[in-house]
Amino acid sequence: MITVLIFIFILSLLIIVHEFGHFICARANGVRVEQFSLGFGPLIFKRKKGDTEYSLNLIPLGGYVKMAGDTQSEYKGKGDEYFAKPAGKRFQIIFCGPLLNYFLGFLFFWLILFIGYPGLTAKVGGLVEGYGAQAAGLAVGDNILSVDGKKVLLWEELQQAVRERKNPGSVALQVLRGDKEFSVNVPIKSKVLDDQLGEKRALGIIGISPFDEVIEVRHGFLESAGLGFKKTLELTAMTYTGLWRLVTGKMSMRDSMTGPLGIFFITSQAAKLGLVALLHLVAVLSVSLAIFNLLPLPILDGGHIFLLGLEKLRKKALGVKAEEIINNVGLSLMITLALFVTYNDILRLYGEKFSKLAGK
Repeated sequence: MITVLIFIFILSLLIIVHEFGHFICARANGVRVEQFSLGFGPLIFKRKKGDTEYSLNLIPLGGYVKMAGDTQSEYKGKGDEYFAKPAGKRFQIIFCGPLLNYFLGFLFFWLILFIGYPGLTAKVGGLVEGYGAQAAGLAVGDNILSVDGKKVLLWEELQQAVRERKNPGSVALQVLRGDKEFSVNVPIKSKVLDDQLGEKRALGIIGISPFDEVIEVRHGFLESAGLGFKKTLELTAMTYTGLWRLVTGKMSMRDSMTGPLGIFFITSQAAKLGLVALLHLVAVLSVSLAIFNLLPLPILDGGHIFLLGLEKLRKKALGVKAEEIINNVGLSLMITLALFVTYNDILRLYGEKFSKLAGK
């Protein structure tokens, strides 16, 4: 039950922030907002304040902001309607939704880095036979302090530093054993492994595994902001790389997409790990939602932005009929995609159980 409530809270937060971006920007540009709705299905709550009706519905898997005259068929030529505004202002209204999601992701990364998060230390927990660390005389319990003169504290930093080595043949480590420090050159072997996106890459390995020692890592307020911004950019670059690999057929849609069912499962796992894991999940989902919404597909914000660009080129907006066709095609695509990712989540999460039941 707690997982369900956390899941609903996370989805609601992401949707409210996104729609509030559209809402506040529409109001700032003089567009009348007729409805601000969270969820769909049976109505739970409704209240009208000023020109806007606020409503809450039972199923928290979506939301929308209804602006006056936001379709060609409803546009009556009044000054406070969406289509009465120039393309530049309409772009601001559309873009502000994903922008607030993106900013929320950055804020949560900033918060995680500032309040502290658990990390594995750069201590040697095991040696792999036949690799450089064993040959160089490293031992279990050795604490690696630096790689090629670059200080490391966490296992993640150690891995990255080894991969970014200046000398491709070996790496210089500063090691603390007991109360004594010493330097050692460790040979590197290249091994083809899958990266985070499932792409095979040749990576440098020295043949050690991490020690089961976790510390809490905290950064200063301003340092956390800089690191949070860097992490947001890294996630953005990785996401667009993944999308490109998806489009070019180098990565399957089945392995790279998840829907509400998959997110619920991830939320349940994150909830077991504590607050920091949940904050990290919200940050990743918020940035991912912003990026997904900016794809140039019908119904999505990116699709509306694409049509605005087309309008600027044509010097006029699309006709009512063309707008209806695009919206219907976009809705069909979104429904198809939703069904596919849900089916995919069921297979990925419960496929093995179904196979065992069928076997019986």
